[in-house]
Amino acid sequence: MATKAKKENKKEDALKEELESIKEKLKEKEDANLRLMAEFENYKKRTAKERLELLDTAEKDVILSLLPVIDDFDRAMKQFEDSHKDSPLFEGVKLIFHKFNNLLAQKNVKAMESIGKDFDPEFHEAVTEIPAPLKDLVNKVVDEIEKGYFINDKIIRFAKVVVGK
Repeated sequence: MATKAKKENKKEDALKEELESIKEKLKEKEDANLRLMAEFENYKKRTAKERLELLDTAEKDVILSLLPVIDDFDRAMKQFEDSHKDSPLFEGVKLIFHKFNNLLAQKNVKAMESIGKDFDPEFHEAVTEIPAPLKDLVNKVVDEIEKGYFINDKIIRFAKVVVGK
């Protein structure tokens, strides 16, 4: 009977060891599964962020390529105002100009206001300096050669300006 009890104790011990081994393997698999799920969530977040950055970059590139056209359009509007203010052609061009500006506003593109502001190298690129016509205009932007622009409050093009000295 003692040997039978010993055999059963050995079987019981072996079963306990096997159970502990299985529990350990299960914990390892659960841990691996949890890590895999976390890694997958990080992957999804990273790819979503990269996709948004790609769209922003593409939009920014298109708008950057349109900025010279916007500059030309702005100069043309100033010329039209001086010479053809009452013309129906001017009214049509003015309508297109406003539509174009509204489209840019929808894309969060804003022109930088520079004239009369303090010169700031964070926003402006000084093309030249001239003697300030008034003492109030020393170290201020006197004229704007090329407008600066923002998209979502990030600079996409610095304003090229003339600074009073």
